[in-house]
Amino acid sequence: MGQKPITFIRQVVAICTYPNLLCDHTVPEDARQRAERILNNCGGKSIGAYTASQGIECIRQDVAKYIETRDGGIPSDPNNIFLSTGASDAIVTTLKLLVSGEGSSRTGVMIPIPQYPLYSAAIAELNAVQVNYYLDEDNCWALNIEELRRALSEARSHCHPKVLCTINPGNPTGQVQSRQVIEDVIRFAAEESLFLMADEVYQDNVYAEGCEFHSFKKVLFEMGPQYSNTVELASYHSVSKGYMGECGYRGGYMELINLDPDVRVQLIKLLSVRLCPPVSGQAVLGVITNPPQPGEPSYEKFIKEKKHVLNCLAERARLTEQVFSGIPGIHCNPVQGAMYSFPRIEIPPKAIEAAQTVGQTPDMFFCMKLLEETGICVVPGSGFGQREGTYHFRMTILPKTEKLKILLNRLKSFYQTFTEQYS
Repeated sequence: MGQKPITFIRQVVAICTYPNLLCDHTVPEDARQRAERILNNCGGKSIGAYTASQGIECIRQDVAKYIETRDGGIPSDPNNIFLSTGASDAIVTTLKLLVSGEGSSRTGVMIPIPQYPLYSAAIAELNAVQVNYYLDEDNCWALNIEELRRALSEARSHCHPKVLCTINPGNPTGQVQSRQVIEDVIRFAAEESLFLMADEVYQDNVYAEGCEFHSFKKVLFEMGPQYSNTVELASYHSVSKGYMGECGYRGGYMELINLDPDVRVQLIKLLSVRLCPPVSGQAVLGVITNPPQPGEPSYEKFIKEKKHVLNCLAERARLTEQVFSGIPGIHCNPVQGAMYSFPRIEIPPKAIEAAQTVGQTPDMFFCMKLLEETGICVVPGSGFGQREGTYHFRMTILPKTEKLKILLNRLKSFYQTFTEQYS
């Protein structure tokens, strides 16, 4: 989408890949120092060597410090940090640990609808049971505890619900959950003995005024020992999102709280089979969790580039909501965070009939027509899940602002023509 890589990240990874650059004084000293520290913790001082299955120790220490700083000083133990091949691999690994049983004793995994399809795919692959709870679209996609109770109660008739997944900020819905909602979710998990999985990969992507990212870990510990000593929590972060956008490096981590020691032994075995996460991805994570500090040569440039990326995304989030809100037949909640809008669209009955004729869902029919006639690719809401009788699509806010304006205007014109054609 044209986003320029953060210079400092690429400098450190370049040195790790080609250590001769350690002698190149055109590269800032703090970048060389970060790279040398990472290399000194690699076998043979090379990122071509396998690392410990849990990840390079100094990077796990950096992740723990990063979490402590983020959460206002709440301690983080490097032994509870597991580096991973992006957040996706860590999420699937956690589910593997938790899924068991057959028939009505099969593990139920509660996931938000709309959801990120990684969850439904992993649940199906592991032969677990998907338990849907619907986010409240009329309340800016908020998570509703009564809806959680409904979903859990219905699921207990045919499975054993053990896991509750949350995505905050939301994908595909772009909401940022309030602290009160997070507290309510933690209490609910404690009451029902559910393992909490907090997908927090968009934690750097919060744009809306009055919204703030609260980590589940921080809220859990601020609620006191009654919860912080008992609730089992896995939280996830990634180098793929945020201001970094380094998807291809496949770097991420999970922090596990209150994991049973015997289960931890099995987790280490499970990770050992996979050898280790990509070492270049671990290096990127090391840079993100140990960025340039005030007074270091790269600090000002790093902060400038980081702010530029996040400010541009915030501008595009507002632009997307503004344009969609002005189109009759399209309803779009504020894009509070993450990288997507998930507008609801009205589809005329004749278009629904035309979709049935070609064996497509109505929103897929709309999205294919949009792609064929304008070249714009969006994803139908049916790919993420949506309430019966409603239709949505997910669109990224990543294109550069000028290109996004063109895209939104073309989409507006197409939608008006589409509804007229099938009215």
